[in-house]
Amino acid sequence: MPQYPTRFAVAPSGFKESLSAPDAARAIAAGILRVVPDAEVDLIPLVDGGEGTAEALAEAAGGRLLPRTATGPVGAPVQTHLALLPDSTAVVEMAAVAGLSLVPRTARDPGRTTTRGVGELITAALDAGATRVLVGCGDSGTSDGGAGALQALGARLLDADGRELGPGGVELSRLARIDTAGLDPRLARTGIKVACNPYNVLCGERGVARVFGPQKGASPERVEQLAAGLERWAAVLARDVAPGRCRLADLRLDAGTGASGGLGAGLAALGAELRPRFEVLLGRLDLDARLARADLVVTAEGALDAQTPRGKVPAEVARRAKLSGRPVLALAGTLGEGHGQVPGVDAYHSILPSPVGLAEALGRGAEFLTGATERALRMVLLGARLGPVAACAAPLAAAVGQTAGTQRPSTVR
Repeated sequence: MPQYPTRFAVAPSGFKESLSAPDAARAIAAGILRVVPDAEVDLIPLVDGGEGTAEALAEAAGGRLLPRTATGPVGAPVQTHLALLPDSTAVVEMAAVAGLSLVPRTARDPGRTTTRGVGELITAALDAGATRVLVGCGDSGTSDGGAGALQALGARLLDADGRELGPGGVELSRLARIDTAGLDPRLARTGIKVACNPYNVLCGERGVARVFGPQKGASPERVEQLAAGLERWAAVLARDVAPGRCRLADLRLDAGTGASGGLGAGLAALGAELRPRFEVLLGRLDLDARLARADLVVTAEGALDAQTPRGKVPAEVARRAKLSGRPVLALAGTLGEGHGQVPGVDAYHSILPSPVGLAEALGRGAEFLTGATERALRMVLLGARLGPVAACAAPLAAAVGQTAGTQRPSTVR
């Protein structure tokens, strides 16, 4: 008798500017239940430090969100938030105050955007009584190395004539010195951790300006301006801020220094500890055990490509799923170069049913994701029914659960 998967772990990331991670998880679950009505679906929406991180951690830990107004990435005030957890840890989500989604498409120039609001939220966390601060890095619309955040925390960034620098990474090439006399003294007694992608470094050929600048709207000329400015930023940080504070040996190239347009380097110079984001963020979710209980693991993200193995959610889910031998299906808005070489991903599927414009794809993300899940899962079940004849369906055909005909109420949690 043919067998098919009935226990599913749904562990997606969000789809930038389209779906939050919880929304993506619900959309995938809807597609699963169209095909396997008696399925058990464990929803495990994952955050990577970007959009939704503060809310997710507050919910997981029984904390609360504190609404605030702060300086947004283009300098105008934005309504934002931070989370305060029961252990007096504050979660500052940089995407909620300096994320790419807050930068109008007509204003996407990472040479001009600022992380000032991140520093303002750290100050708000200290004002709220936080004794520890966790900064989630991801989905940024900035490339100022954290300069704006340091300015908000009391540092003065000065040019050769002693004038204060303006906002944005394009200003950093003029930096002559950093005056730290006005830094908030509470920083010295507050533990700050930065949850970041360790693959991102500040400078060099794989530096953050060159890798991510174009995605944020930078022209090739602007990319090189930003790269030069961040080189200058690293040198002055190392001389004027890092001594006696910084835990890193090299602000240019150490792991995580390029997080969120270089925010990692700026905060590290103040003494923050840069930690791999999944190590910090997934510990509360019992993720490994939940993946191990599934017959099939489904993950998803906006793009599956050569960058995915470099610290993205589908790669981390696939790595962990393989610890217990679970098969993995990855769904993505776009399949870029290298999409078929993500370790641990057994099969992949684009969510787009046909060529559509970007605006339509973003607006119909949930509908497309549900439909793609249904289509992919029907192929999985076809392979399971064909059994050994369908060698081409392996290894997903091996994702077996209860025998056909076993009925129980569906559950989604």
